[in-house]
Amino acid sequence: MSGGLTENIVALVDEPEVELPSSANYIDRELSWLAFNERVLDEARNPRHPLLERVRFLSISDSNLDEFFMVRVAGLRHLAAAGISVSGPDGLAPEQELTAVEEHAATLVARQQQCWIDLEALLRAEGIVLCGRDDLGPEDLRWLKGYFTDQLLPVLTPIAVDPAHPFPFVPNRGFVVILELRRPKKGTELNGLVFVPERVPRFLRLPGEGIRFIRFEEAILVSGLEELFPGFEVVGQGAFRILRDSDIEIEEEAHDLMLMFESALKRRRRGEIIRLSFAAETSPGLQDFVARELGVARDDVHTLKGLLGLADVRQLIVGDRPDLLFAPYTPRFPERIRDFGGDCFAAIRQKDIVVHHPYESFDVVVQFLRQAAEDPAVIAIKQTLYRTSEDSPIVAALVQAAEAGKSVTALVELKARFDEERNIGWARRLERAGAQVVYGFVDLKTHAKVSLVARRESDGMRSYVHFGTGNYHPITAKIYTDISFFTSDPALCRDAARLFNFITGSARPPSLEKLHISPGGIRDALLELIEAETAIALTGAHAAIWAKMNSLVDRQLIDALYRASQAGVAITLVVRGICCLRPGVPGLSEKIVVKSVVGRFLEHARIVCFGAGHGLPSPKAKVFISSADWMPRNLDGRVETLVPIENPTVHEQILDQIMTANLQDEAQSWIMRPDGRFDRVAAAEGAFSAHAYFMTNPSLSGRGSALKGSAGTKKSGKRSRID
Repeated sequence: MSGGLTENIVALVDEPEVELPSSANYIDRELSWLAFNERVLDEARNPRHPLLERVRFLSISDSNLDEFFMVRVAGLRHLAAAGISVSGPDGLAPEQELTAVEEHAATLVARQQQCWIDLEALLRAEGIVLCGRDDLGPEDLRWLKGYFTDQLLPVLTPIAVDPAHPFPFVPNRGFVVILELRRPKKGTELNGLVFVPERVPRFLRLPGEGIRFIRFEEAILVSGLEELFPGFEVVGQGAFRILRDSDIEIEEEAHDLMLMFESALKRRRRGEIIRLSFAAETSPGLQDFVARELGVARDDVHTLKGLLGLADVRQLIVGDRPDLLFAPYTPRFPERIRDFGGDCFAAIRQKDIVVHHPYESFDVVVQFLRQAAEDPAVIAIKQTLYRTSEDSPIVAALVQAAEAGKSVTALVELKARFDEERNIGWARRLERAGAQVVYGFVDLKTHAKVSLVARRESDGMRSYVHFGTGNYHPITAKIYTDISFFTSDPALCRDAARLFNFITGSARPPSLEKLHISPGGIRDALLELIEAETAIALTGAHAAIWAKMNSLVDRQLIDALYRASQAGVAITLVVRGICCLRPGVPGLSEKIVVKSVVGRFLEHARIVCFGAGHGLPSPKAKVFISSADWMPRNLDGRVETLVPIENPTVHEQILDQIMTANLQDEAQSWIMRPDGRFDRVAAAEGAFSAHAYFMTNPSLSGRGSALKGSAGTKKSGKRSRID
């Protein structure tokens, strides 16, 4: 691919500068997020995907929306209730944002429900049937009766609501079947509740031929009422689900962060109700009864004309229909590690390595830490943990190292939203093993992804460092596109040590050699780099910026990009989610193109590239990877890293391969309009897909001896291109 990619996308237009700032120059953050979730939902409607994968996208879209209400909408309500009138960069006050968000969210919910109706019909045509009562035969009824008695009766608790039994507490995301009951002989009437336990499947698979399911709430009505409410008949029925405010307030004067979080997690379950949703069959009388008992305003009550709790449809994804799933993919293990007999330290010592997940295995990260734990020459390991899995091999390696007497320091971030409880458990396990566990800062999240290993070698102490754009999570590493960068560069290793000292000692290093960290430092570095590119453009030379991130919200950086565009810098941004910048506005941003890539894998890596007077791509360009999105919360409220990439091979892989492939992708790309809407790129069958490309083309950086004789790589030493 030629270096004129961005110029081919954006035409050079000489327009007078516009005055900055203006609220009209920014997209509302919350509305931009809803637009992103629309793109996720559109993948559920994408006929190019296998059917069960479309069901998965629908589930993801609904789960995303739940979290949006629990955190973002809840936060807006607190601002509005407190009478805070400060508006965001887009000029909307909290009350105005809430109105706009509710309107857009209602449209999104309606589209989700229509999508489910369409998918259910397609599933039925493929023999995957969600049965109603009328679909059940005598054998099904007998099986359900036995299943209820053996499996459900011990875990269900029928609750009658009357003067002796007040309305019970409903936890966050609680799903409840509600019944209007009457005892025929006595004429007694009451309302009954049955909670759907969190760990009980929402969809029960029926035995026999074919793939058939029945909803839990239907199964109760069919087979369990005489056990739960003997002597009563059902007059009316329905179901409801609630979402509560799930944000956690941090007390800046907290003396024990662990105890504070344990208390806060209990409060989360009892947070203010943000949304109360009813199944369509729930009568108005029952809806009024529940809303009154829960103290929910009518504006927060929603009746869904479809399936309540669409996130649960992921349970319909069965393994016995592989033809309806993506073809299995096995990540590659970097051949260069194998060239050194599996010795990660020897391979890294020879040359920096970048590993591109999920196309290349996360096992190399695990192996790096396991080797450090087992190697008697390793003296110390320092590690950040933001999110990890239930049975984390990373934590297991750190425990092994600590028990072996090595010095292990682990930063366990308790403020990783919705992973707080798991992280508390890991912190305690590490402490029991003898590791030094710290929790970072009360007022900052530590979001940086860093492992530092100190090893005694024949020529003295040598350090090795891993910087990542993703979490130390082996499960998400199979579906998130991320970058792992391994180096023994002395300056970067010293900077990593200074970063850990900052985290554990709370004293910010006065200077760093190569690394940039937030709070503060990353924005300053990016602004300086953008301004340098702007100055190049003003001389009439070719200037270009490529950047890839999950979210772009920070106003200072947006304004700097606007000024760069006005100066003539060709800017292409790959922003998966929220984007508050308006691209393509004459006189403001006509040199800026924003695209979003949404497909089989979740784009997560953060990369930024500056032509530095040489255009893009170029071996002389400045290239960085980062743990941070361009958002105030990342740049001001988190500890993050921005890492320069200087090794030529790694530089080429990140710039010429990863970034270029994302820019060329058509099969799963969207282009952003100035008004914030996204248009899917019209792609013919067989159009270029970055995900498909990397699934079939091994990386350059980690290939080692496998690079010799490769038909797909030029032997001349020239930088390869994706044509």
